[in-house]
Amino acid sequence: MVRDIVRRLVFYAVTRVPRDVYNALRRALVEETNDIARTCLEFMVKNIEYAMRNKIPVCQDTGVLYFDLVVGEDFPVKSKLKNIIYDVVRELTLEGLLRPNAVHPFTNVNSGDNTGRFVPWIDYSLVEGSDLKVSVIVRGGGSEFVAKLYTIPPVKGLNAVRKAVLEAIIDAGPKPCPPVIVGVGIGATASIALKLAQKALFRKIGVRHPDKRVAEFEENLLHDINKLGIGVHGFGGKTTALDVKVEYSHRHVALYSVGVVLSCWALRRASAIIHGDGKVEYDGDEVWD
Repeated sequence: MVRDIVRRLVFYAVTRVPRDVYNALRRALVEETNDIARTCLEFMVKNIEYAMRNKIPVCQDTGVLYFDLVVGEDFPVKSKLKNIIYDVVRELTLEGLLRPNAVHPFTNVNSGDNTGRFVPWIDYSLVEGSDLKVSVIVRGGGSEFVAKLYTIPPVKGLNAVRKAVLEAIIDAGPKPCPPVIVGVGIGATASIALKLAQKALFRKIGVRHPDKRVAEFEENLLHDINKLGIGVHGFGGKTTALDVKVEYSHRHVALYSVGVVLSCWALRRASAIIHGDGKVEYDGDEVWD
């Protein structure tokens, strides 16, 4: 059962964007006044609809798959989850759904099946209970190419964090295929900050952080980014980012570690909860037709 669910999640993640992302693109199209940007947004919406109808990838870069597993301590097949995920990724690559993207960094040899050392990446969290939540996000090369990491002296404060994020967006320009979704992580170390920035992208468009101070920071950043005028694919207009997501840990007293991870307009994710009694609960905004 777990194998079939993972297969379905990867299929849906690759062949569409979540409904919240699709709706955000449609809203951007309605509000846009720049003719070139409007044309690009129209093609994005049509691209999603065509991929869904024909059950093909929404982008030729099917990326590297990043899995986030929240595992109940009583879930029955904990030790087999990694092998199940690797087998599914191999199968879907050989069946043609996924483009082979896993390359050995020293030999430049492509594994041919999207698996290799630590690929696909899997994060685990152990919790009470007997449920398993599986979430997958597709990380394309164009978006990852412009990821940034900053270490900021604490005396400069949150305003310097804001400036760092804006600098990352300006430096990225049209390269990550805007409108983008921006993940920002503020962490105790550099590695924690980048991991939090990645995890932030699992949150839906328009859903604010539960901490009101963080939510306000997200809204202000989104406003500032969209005032930059980079716009859709760099052609200008009102929408450079569809949303900004901030996640944080308590930081080290001596620094702000800030990670900035972008997704192109085709943010691709899907998730499901497998309950201990065998019932499966999909997220209807991610597994949808």
